[in-house]
Amino acid sequence: MPVLPGAEPYRHEGGEVGVLLCHGFTGSPQSLRPWAEFLAERGLTVSLPLLPGHGTRWQDMQVTNWQDWYAEVDRELRSLVARCRHVFVFGLSMGGALALRLAARHGDAIKGITLVNPANKVHGLAAHALPVVRHLVPTTRGVANDIAKEGATELGYDRVPLHAAYALRQFLRVVDADLPQVTQPLLLLHSPQDHVVPPADSARVLSRVSSTDVREILLEQSYHVATLDHDAGRIFEESYAFIGRLAPSAVEKGSTAGG
Repeated sequence: MPVLPGAEPYRHEGGEVGVLLCHGFTGSPQSLRPWAEFLAERGLTVSLPLLPGHGTRWQDMQVTNWQDWYAEVDRELRSLVARCRHVFVFGLSMGGALALRLAARHGDAIKGITLVNPANKVHGLAAHALPVVRHLVPTTRGVANDIAKEGATELGYDRVPLHAAYALRQFLRVVDADLPQVTQPLLLLHSPQDHVVPPADSARVLSRVSSTDVREILLEQSYHVATLDHDAGRIFEESYAFIGRLAPSAVEKGSTAGG
């Protein structure tokens, strides 16, 4: 199936600081494209892949699993590590969970991670029924487009494939078990008003990681897809400052080259 217009992956060759951005469940690179372009304009090397089964139609996602999604970001990370002196991983929602697993698995190869409304658990009573219900009902209503800003739209599926939802549930359990292995500096931004991922998920992440350099920021004006919402600019600026603090000389070189 052809990729939906706007859902294409994005890459930019810049300086010696590389940033991998991971989009969310049933979403696409479109939700992080402004963030990626912001970083690219400042001379950074940027990779924003399209996860398997995403960005086309929900039927394509039905035949993928979390190992497919993780393998894609793992390949992109390894490519960035081979080319860049410092590598950071950023993620939204399930992309935040992907970032956390990468951090747990790759250790010092990752300089720092930035998470926006990271997912930690599939919530609701229906989650417990997924092992059975997924064989009886193909989809449920979508979770895309939870944005407070008028006129802003997320390019994502309007249905959630239940086989994929079950895979997500399995993946988030794996990630939760890995959290104590996360030691990198962490910037976590989350929305108190989030209709997809509750603030409890961010609290759980913060309580279980082993990182000692941790900063938490509340996004008071935004819903779940905060990267397209009123607080988007703050996310971009805070994440760039986070990189600048941890790799100051490299960012200065990249900014000069980018300017």
